[in-house]
Amino acid sequence: MAEKDIDTINDQESPLYGALHNNEKLTEKVDQTAHTELVDNTARRSSVAMNIVENPLQRGSREAVVADARAFAESNGMADQASLFGRAALVARDPKRFEMLSELNQEERDALIYERDHKWHGPKMLWYSIGLCAIGAATQGWDQTGSNGANLSFPQEFGISGKGHDEWIVGLINSIIFLTAGLIGAFIVDPLNKWFGRRGEIFITALCLTATPIGSGFAKSWQGLFAARFIMGIGIGAKNATVPIYSAEMAPARIRGALVMFWQLWVVIGIFLGFCANVIVKDTGDIAWRLQLGSAFIPSFILGVGIYFCPESPRWLMKNNRNAQGFESMVALRDHPIIAARDYYYSFVIYEEEKKVAVGSTYFTRMWDCFRIPRIRRANYGASTVMIAQQMCGINIISFYSSTIFENVGYTGTQALYASLGYGAVQVVFTIPTLFLIDTKGRRTLTMITFPLMCLFLLAAGLSLLMPNTESRGAQIGPVVLFVYLFTICYSLGEGPVAFQYSAEVFPTIQREQGMAWAVCINNTFAGVLSLTFPRMKTVMTPTGAFGFYAGLNLIAWFMIFCFVRETKQLTLEELDQVFSVPTKTFIGYELKYMVPYWCKRWLLWQRSTPKPAPIIEKADHTETVPAA
Repeated sequence: MAEKDIDTINDQESPLYGALHNNEKLTEKVDQTAHTELVDNTARRSSVAMNIVENPLQRGSREAVVADARAFAESNGMADQASLFGRAALVARDPKRFEMLSELNQEERDALIYERDHKWHGPKMLWYSIGLCAIGAATQGWDQTGSNGANLSFPQEFGISGKGHDEWIVGLINSIIFLTAGLIGAFIVDPLNKWFGRRGEIFITALCLTATPIGSGFAKSWQGLFAARFIMGIGIGAKNATVPIYSAEMAPARIRGALVMFWQLWVVIGIFLGFCANVIVKDTGDIAWRLQLGSAFIPSFILGVGIYFCPESPRWLMKNNRNAQGFESMVALRDHPIIAARDYYYSFVIYEEEKKVAVGSTYFTRMWDCFRIPRIRRANYGASTVMIAQQMCGINIISFYSSTIFENVGYTGTQALYASLGYGAVQVVFTIPTLFLIDTKGRRTLTMITFPLMCLFLLAAGLSLLMPNTESRGAQIGPVVLFVYLFTICYSLGEGPVAFQYSAEVFPTIQREQGMAWAVCINNTFAGVLSLTFPRMKTVMTPTGAFGFYAGLNLIAWFMIFCFVRETKQLTLEELDQVFSVPTKTFIGYELKYMVPYWCKRWLLWQRSTPKPAPIIEKADHTETVPAA
């Protein structure tokens, strides 16, 4: 990178504690030609990144770092832990070489070694809290599939089973939970979190989402059903914006993607369980649709009861100047006090730096920061992209209307429910591998690979609907089901798990509620638009035309991801501040100039020996010194 670009990043684009800068040992006179030679060096792959993620604790001496950590503990009512925080600060200062620290006792050293060598090890409270939040995600999936099955019968009961006007009413009833989730629920998150905390907000929304499905089941008119689902949507939006944040703030960086991805796993489990409920109650007569809608209260009830036993988010407590309680919470979520102190103090140091440049003191100014401040704006680009892409890909036309689609191609109502059950099972099975891929292959890589495949399979499913009637029903409807399932597999390996995971982690602590609120608004509002328009769309455009339309949107979503979504795997929430300090123009230029040619040579021309370019971002302790050019 040229000297001019480096200065631009340091002085103009990255006020956040001078977050992003080139290694100080690089000569100030490295020109563009020398840098190009470094990246294109065919002798070996250079491990030197163009931009380095700096650990701010490395600025000061060891003695100064220890003194600051001890002062932090003493000034926050933890004087008895001052020595612990001093040692933890040294570990955070040089996390890869903690074994060289003579200050650590053997128990602490063993705990850190065990953590390093056992990626998935964690205390029971961490797994309980993450798992409980994941169960809350099942509410959303269950609500979707409850209406999926109910669509086969409630329009007839309320006299809205015709074309035109009636199709819009059915679409509105299905979509209103997403419209109110995006336009109302997402934006009450900040005051609810401020007044009640993460746990309190989750408890309140769990109560709402326990009562409203039951109310839907007792509706006497389509207007009553609409009202119950209107309120339900507010609860869904508030829950969807808080639970992923709560999970991300508790999870260790090394497996944050996998743990927070439990959200998506349980969304699809909720979809599957909702389809199971649809099948179980299908023979109960006129009340079948009422039971299908009402059964969605089950996961919310479990969430409301279970959240009482979870600790509050350590970062929320830190944000509210309750550091002693925050550390106690972190201790409950980590295997050893030295690990808890390391993670908590490092977060505190970065948070203090964030506050120096944070000017948003009210809800609206913090919301405006998401569009005004370059670093946060770029995170907003990425979060908004993956959220809208989840709707552009077309998955929810399957989630909302799969039973109707399968019935239209020749299945009976019962067969359509079983085919939808298979769709739900496919999502569950193929979401599980992503638990192990999201923190190794990365968020960006998974979405870049799967979106083109989703485009092809969705288009193939739409074209299969054009097959003429044959004597074999399997020959007529089998291809449709096959391609829908293949499309679902690709979604489950990429966009499905990534959307909420990515959005929950990319925003700074101060603007996290506002950023996530906006992302949830984007996601749910467009889900509502999709659910509202699809019944009429498949009549006007034909099902094939509707599938083709969303297949085209997959390609547009792929291009948006290429431009705006940056890799976030295995970085702490605080280190991500520096990832998004790289200007968008610089990021896109790097991808076009270095990564696209590398990918084409390696995978299209099969030149497997092609050296991989230096990454645009890498941790300082992962890099090696480069001699002056």
